[in-house]
Amino acid sequence: MSEILQVGDSDGIWTVRINRPEVRNVLSIDLMNELTAVARRLQDEPDVRAVILAAAGDNFTAGADLKDPKRWDLSTAGVAERRAFPYIGERMCQAWEDIPAMTICAVEGHCIGGGTALAVCADFRVLARSAYFQLPEIALGIPLSWGALPRLVRLLGPARAKRAIVLCDRFTGREALEIGLADYVAEDGQAYAEALRLAARIADLPETAVRMSKEAINVTANALNRLASFMARDQLALAAHGDEAVAARRKFAEKKKRGS
Repeated sequence: MSEILQVGDSDGIWTVRINRPEVRNVLSIDLMNELTAVARRLQDEPDVRAVILAAAGDNFTAGADLKDPKRWDLSTAGVAERRAFPYIGERMCQAWEDIPAMTICAVEGHCIGGGTALAVCADFRVLARSAYFQLPEIALGIPLSWGALPRLVRLLGPARAKRAIVLCDRFTGREALEIGLADYVAEDGQAYAEALRLAARIADLPETAVRMSKEAINVTANALNRLASFMARDQLALAAHGDEAVAARRKFAEKKKRGS
């Protein structure tokens, strides 16, 4: 068992728990690689009936770990390196979407940026009442990547996806449920318990029929995902290091320093 990722199994219901609460569960490169490896293991593991993705502490995740020592300085990196970096998150998200068993994401506190990109790969999202989803990338001059854009358009429709992606709107429990970003709302502190009840319902159903139905639904719903996101790495490599993006991140850092 990893210190940053905990994995357990009980009667075919697997729980994968991000375990970096001291840094708001930010997604380091090591953690993303472990999440990818666990998802691939679960693709081949026999008798997996349902998988719950959760996190230790009060928050799901604050997104990508910008202080990760393994994260190279993209401002001085070459084009190939700039294009390769988003693939780490993209590969992780795709691996979770490809798990044959039903997946449930249990969210407490904040679920920001890459955390939202990961959450929308799950079949169901259980959100605590005061928890929220937010994508701040555009405000930082960074186009959304990790394959999240087509998934959000599919879930929310074009106008609401623009609220999430372009306007960086924050969606808390009830509104997230109303627009389709969350499937269930739980009381604060109860998202995992609600996810566990849902997983038990799934585990009680015929496994083969569940897996076949999930695959058919996903193939139908995601048929154009690759077409919509194949240039995401190039867009990020181009836009994230332009003058606008640098100015946006400087403005964000100054605002954060002022505490506003």
